[in-house]
Amino acid sequence: QVQLVESGGGSVQAGGSLRLSCTISGYTYNHNVMGWFRQAPGKEREGVAIIYRDGSTLYSSLSVKGRFTISQDNAKNTVTLQMNSLKPEDTAMYYCAAGSPSRIWTPSNYAYWGQGTQVTVSS
Repeated sequence: QVQLVESGGGSVQAGGSLRLSCTISGYTYNHNVMGWFRQAPGKEREGVAIIYRDGSTLYSSLSVKGRFTISQDNAKNTVTLQMNSLKPEDTAMYYCAAGSPSRIWTPSNYAYWGQGTQVTVSS
């Protein structure tokens, strides 16, 4: 059974930084993508960043790409999202996901999800 556990959320002021981590355990060979999604109250879950097994990365928007960095440690089965220059609009529950999606920004294409970690950015 695959399990994803996120950590590192919290509350910061605008301009601050947070580092989210996701550790995956269990049978991990049936996915080729890990990603971070977020969901703000009243909004749909949206993609933030994804990383392939080979280390290549994609970001969902130019705004995120310039401030967030996704990385992985295959030896530790961990994926990290470094978030800098945080803005109030980044406030959301952040989720780690794993799968072999045909559409990388479509949440339903991911088979495995963590429980989420809250990120709150105050102005």
